[in-house]
Amino acid sequence: MPLAPYKNIVDFWFNESTRKHWFNSTPEFDCFIVNNYRHLWEQAACGSLDNWQSTHIGSLSLVIILDQFPLHMFRGTAKSFSTESNAITVARNAIMKDFDQLLNTIQLPFLYMPLMHSENLDDQNYSVHLFEQAGLESNLRFAKHHQNIIKTYGRFPHRNKILNRTSSTEELNYLSSPHAFKG
Repeated sequence: MPLAPYKNIVDFWFNESTRKHWFNSTPEFDCFIVNNYRHLWEQAACGSLDNWQSTHIGSLSLVIILDQFPLHMFRGTAKSFSTESNAITVARNAIMKDFDQLLNTIQLPFLYMPLMHSENLDDQNYSVHLFEQAGLESNLRFAKHHQNIIKTYGRFPHRNKILNRTSSTEELNYLSSPHAFKG
């Protein structure tokens, strides 16, 4: 019996050669994502893959497609955030169904990550709660950092230029500091 398409996404995303690119990508890897997965992202963006939400692995795959893939495919452009709200919805639905309880500690952070990427403080607070509850300490550190940025600025200042938003003086000072998160 052939693998479900969503199983292929999880197998790809969590294999050793892909893992080294999660937070340290290259133009070649970004191009690979575009060439191999843009069609799935387009389907997911318009809701054609919503039926994947019936399983924990399908939900995780859909979150990866909607949250992680556009960051690689459209790096440095507004389009990289275009399906962020879709990913948040899928993640919240999966958590509501307790699908997060079925994922291992390597997979789980990716289900929660759309909440950490959100510019909504409620999502940020929920993200910190989830990472804390799951005991994912290294991820919790990043979640708290993201939460603090949203508490302070109400948004991620590093996105301002990409999204054609005017940065405040405080945001500009932050972005020029050595502690600035720049995505």
